[in-house]
Amino acid sequence: MSLKKNFVLDTNVMLHDFDCLSNFQENDIYIPITALVELDKFKKGSEQINYNAREFVRRLDALTSDDFNLKGASLGEGMGTLYIMTGSEYHKKVAGSFSERIPDHRILSCAAIVAEKDINMTTILVTKDINMRMKARSLGIAVEDYNTDRVQDVNIFEKSHETYTGLDGALIDSIYAKPLGVPVDDFKKNFPQIKLIANDCFILESERNSALVRYNPFTETVKKVEKGTPNYGIQARNTEQKFAFEVLNDPQIKLVGITGKAGTGKTLLALASALKQSGLYKQVLLARPIVSLANKDIGFLPGTEKEKVGPYMQPLFDNLNVIKSQFTANSMEVRHIDEMQKNNQLVIEALAFIRGRSLAETICIVDEAQNLTPHEIKTIITRTGEGTKMIFTGDIQQIDSPYLDRNSNGLAYMVDRMKGQKLFAHVNLVKGERSELAELAADLL
Repeated sequence: MSLKKNFVLDTNVMLHDFDCLSNFQENDIYIPITALVELDKFKKGSEQINYNAREFVRRLDALTSDDFNLKGASLGEGMGTLYIMTGSEYHKKVAGSFSERIPDHRILSCAAIVAEKDINMTTILVTKDINMRMKARSLGIAVEDYNTDRVQDVNIFEKSHETYTGLDGALIDSIYAKPLGVPVDDFKKNFPQIKLIANDCFILESERNSALVRYNPFTETVKKVEKGTPNYGIQARNTEQKFAFEVLNDPQIKLVGITGKAGTGKTLLALASALKQSGLYKQVLLARPIVSLANKDIGFLPGTEKEKVGPYMQPLFDNLNVIKSQFTANSMEVRHIDEMQKNNQLVIEALAFIRGRSLAETICIVDEAQNLTPHEIKTIITRTGEGTKMIFTGDIQQIDSPYLDRNSNGLAYMVDRMKGQKLFAHVNLVKGERSELAELAADLL
């Protein structure tokens, strides 16, 4: 059998990555005509998925010519050939199990037909739909997820910081003696077993003392993480939260990922830090993607577009109210927050409303970022202008999108690709602080 393969693409692959055609090397690609019909439904709109549909069709148009139907289209030097599958043939194996000719079943039929006609090449259906993959396997059709932007190792989202034990207490004392930090060369001589990663926070322990430290790539030092004063009334309650404030409060770090299960304080810490630093930026912007639940789109809600997304933004307002509750109603801090909202210096809105904007001198928090695709994350970050800091928070175990999982979501992808970069920091929160009941539910239910 030839090492070259045939790949049949489901619609969701094109909507997930408009550049997917360039990622199959020398293999041939088949696009069912049904998938193109489905793409038509997504071309209008301002969401990322609508942009992806339009961009994919443009790239498809650039590849094809008048005789495309006869010989397919070359995908480029060293690449395979692209074919569009037309016709109304419905494979009998698919018909035997799925008599209803819905788009998913027609795409399964296309994959079965290609596999049967080209028995000397392996044919694989590529889809991000888990149920579609189950249907394909039940029919004996080779199938896989779109793996180009999948993260292979997600263990970092299951553990907290590194702790190095059995160290020399005198060396740890030397870190306390230098508030500005120990030069990285001196640190490596004293602790050769520790691999330093930009903006990584970790614990050093001996039998008699310990230190919370961070490797600061801007000063080339390893410095003690201070407990610090509360950020707008919010005090770090555990080591992980101290590490989070350490990187959130550093204006030199332009991109931060805060991950963790429900109740660990991801959004609250990010918002408290943003308010503390509000004097450094023209605007504090909080946004979250809208992922409709219970098969209902926001269209069923009454009111204007802004009013429709209000319920989805409520968790962000809840966190803001937690911060305000740390102070008296007429305090300077509460008045400052109210004034910022009134002057649009503090804005809470749906992520769709900020797409396409250039964000300059803004500290931007994107909540529930696990529901974004890798391309959406990239699109948002590439909109950042001078003086802007981006903070992405989320829990990769709580993904609402049907086509993303813990390995393929944009938040995990960003952390995986950015780790070690000077401008980036990631902290994973493990200990729940919302309440004893919330912590128990997050762990057991």
